[in-house]
Amino acid sequence: MHIEKKIGAVVMRRASQWRMMVGMMLALLLCVAGLGSLGVSTANAAEGTATTTENVEAVKGKTFKVATDTTFAPFEFRDSSGQMVGIDMDMLKAIAKDQGFTVEIQSLGFNAALQALSSGQADGVIAGMSITDERKAVYDFSDPYFQSGVQMAIAKNNDEIKGYEDLKGKTVVAKTGAEGETFAKANAKKYGYTVKSVDQSATMYEMVKSGNADAVVDDYPVLAYGIAQGNGLKTVTPKVPGASYGFAVNKGQNDDLLAAFNTGLAHLKESGEYDKILAKYLGEDGTSSASATKSASTKKSFIDLAADSFPALMTGLKNTLLITAISFVIALVLGIVLGLMRVSPNPVLSWIARVYVAVFRGTPILVWAFFFYFGIPQLIGHSINIWVAGALTLSLNSGAYLVEIVRGAIESVNKGQMEGARSLGLNYGQAMRKVILPQAVKIGTPAIINQLVIMLKDSSLLLAIGFGELLYQAQQIYAANFRVTETLLMVGVIYFVAITLLTWLANIVDRRMNKR
Repeated sequence: MHIEKKIGAVVMRRASQWRMMVGMMLALLLCVAGLGSLGVSTANAAEGTATTTENVEAVKGKTFKVATDTTFAPFEFRDSSGQMVGIDMDMLKAIAKDQGFTVEIQSLGFNAALQALSSGQADGVIAGMSITDERKAVYDFSDPYFQSGVQMAIAKNNDEIKGYEDLKGKTVVAKTGAEGETFAKANAKKYGYTVKSVDQSATMYEMVKSGNADAVVDDYPVLAYGIAQGNGLKTVTPKVPGASYGFAVNKGQNDDLLAAFNTGLAHLKESGEYDKILAKYLGEDGTSSASATKSASTKKSFIDLAADSFPALMTGLKNTLLITAISFVIALVLGIVLGLMRVSPNPVLSWIARVYVAVFRGTPILVWAFFFYFGIPQLIGHSINIWVAGALTLSLNSGAYLVEIVRGAIESVNKGQMEGARSLGLNYGQAMRKVILPQAVKIGTPAIINQLVIMLKDSSLLLAIGFGELLYQAQQIYAANFRVTETLLMVGVIYFVAITLLTWLANIVDRRMNKR
């Protein structure tokens, strides 16, 4: 019995020692694991800090051109002071401030913004742009910053359409390139409606209100904002979840800018600034803006609207008159020089003038606007100032018509005038300068004045490339307040007054020059 007790004591003592050893080993392993985990966390934190620092340093102090849409409230639009505001704009500016770079906003329109990016005229695009597989093949996208979705809306006084099933034989309008267009086209055959695509949100809503379309399919926050502003529509379907929005750069380019955007976006979300920006434009529930609802309930009178719009419209008028004046001077020089070449006895000079006239009279002016602003930069590898592109577009197009005006005026002078001048010993150049051209000026001046008026109106086409002329400024105004008819009425009056005064001044100059 004594021996058994001794053996038992020994066994118990050894077991206790083993337990202590095992415990110490486990504690040591946990300690090592803890240190390893701490080391990994520290390394990851250091790596994250290094990445963030690297992003900031790579873009710090730089200025990036970012293209955007013109009318996509509440993501991008102009306020009453003419400043670009909205979810995209506020977020981009906050990210730029966080990451130490600056942005130059180019308000072009969605399709034009993508062309500007592809041609190198812009470094990035932020325009409520859905991240799709097709676009991923061309662009690199940031982390998603907004989860979108689409809804259908109809005119407020329309009680016939309750849902998609009531659209058979109807016309549905959607915005070109937007998620609403994709959804509308994908379901057109299923519900038996026809899709029309336009480039502006405000245009879509006006088409529905005027009866030129029966319904509109658009991104739900855009619809919500417009309805809150009193655009005359109402939604009749629930939101259909859609793709996410992202900031885009050309594939394989501007990696530092993209990384900085992602880092800045993460910082905005962590700080709560991101939620504040969304709430500012979409309300706390994310469906409509409280400030928008308030402004809709207190709709301004036409006089107040005109007063608020006046500064922006005058800026547009100034740009319109200035680009017209610059372009007209260039076009007039081209018209005179090439017009003389056109009637020259030298066949080579005459052929050059004919080709120029044929090319620019035979192609639409918009083609040249896009070519000069988006196409040439891809050919020469360097961006072109929008004023240069606008002046080239207007002057070369109008120059072709002025060539024919000059030619017609010269040929309208009686041929006996040339024969008489030559018989008096004048050579061809002297006869043209002293006899033919003075008479041709009197004949051609009314047509030249008419071409100046046409050029002034043609300048409105430059809004397609984002030039800030009169109609462009009007679009910025009604994109925010959705009062399209009243805004365009003001623009029409301004054009009428400007053209009337311009014609009056041109006629005074004509009478004094030609002593009529």
